[in-house]
Amino acid sequence: MIVLKSTQDQVLSVLQSVAGIVERRHTLPVLANVLIRKTGNSVQLTTSDLEIQIRTTAELGGDNGNFTTTVGARKLIDILRTMPADQTVSLESTQNKLVLKGGKSRFTLQTLPAEDFPLVQEAPSFGPTFSVPQKTLKDLMSQVSFAMAVHDIRYYLNGILFVAEGKQLSLVATDGHRLAYASATLDVEVPRQEVILPRKTVLELQRLLSDTEGAIEMRFASNQAKFSFDGMEFVTKLVEGKFPDYNRVIPKNHRNHITLGRVSLLACLQRTAILTSDKFKGVRLNVEPGLLRVASNNAEQEEAVDELDIDYSGDAIEIGFNVTYLIDALSNMSQEMVKLELQDSNNSALLTNPENNAFKYVVMPMRI
Repeated sequence: MIVLKSTQDQVLSVLQSVAGIVERRHTLPVLANVLIRKTGNSVQLTTSDLEIQIRTTAELGGDNGNFTTTVGARKLIDILRTMPADQTVSLESTQNKLVLKGGKSRFTLQTLPAEDFPLVQEAPSFGPTFSVPQKTLKDLMSQVSFAMAVHDIRYYLNGILFVAEGKQLSLVATDGHRLAYASATLDVEVPRQEVILPRKTVLELQRLLSDTEGAIEMRFASNQAKFSFDGMEFVTKLVEGKFPDYNRVIPKNHRNHITLGRVSLLACLQRTAILTSDKFKGVRLNVEPGLLRVASNNAEQEEAVDELDIDYSGDAIEIGFNVTYLIDALSNMSQEMVKLELQDSNNSALLTNPENNAFKYVVMPMRI
């Protein structure tokens, strides 16, 4: 049976959309495979790593009929990548194997039975469905995902908190030293729902979401989240645990405010970062009326000092930061100006976007 017959670029793009979560080495060999289910003339592809499951349906030609099998996802992609984009390729089933043909090339691939493929058990009850444009969610994620923890023992920090309430969707990420918050408006009112998406899920969604106004539908259960967009269905386990109360972390009523150009501040920090120690990424910010001075030094007794003219008439403050935390935030913004709010040298600083109060970034000071 010819399972599919289409151009290389079509088959490859459908496969790549589901194969991002497939690990090359797995305790269960079948998890390195993609589940191919042919029904009539449409093909459904499913991948899983036991935590996340991605499924997409496409019309890719071939014979009409019903057929299921699993085949190595990475191997199939690697072979397809070596073929010309406009070449017609076909996948045929024959005696527990799949034969991939394209031009004069022919590859015989081993399969594993479809019934061995462990599908994710979907939660029995999900909350109400709500949706936002894909671009909105992609932007929200890029504004906060850099602040996620990586392999933190406090596992609930290794992901992003999603809070849907009323007509607002808020995303929060923190690694304990900094916190990023971004929110957007929903079309419908939803009851309060709070879930933590795992780091791998966040990175995979960022890869798959497009910069279009096409909607992504979301549904949350107590231990699972479900996303539907562009003919794809994405189901993921959630991180269990209690996320820190971000409202208490975000400073309010800081009395010293500086608004300055994002690009010039970023360039200034990148220059001074060159002479910080590898382990100790500290820079000192001296703020005084009309002037911001940024300084760093390292174990070799080298020193960098840079100055920016600013419109400021508040208190003189000297405060230290991990420069990477500031650079990360500024690099993930796109607007012209940023607003820096400070209280004194011991309190967290707040970085916001003057054009959009839906973004807040908190960074703890460090002793230098």
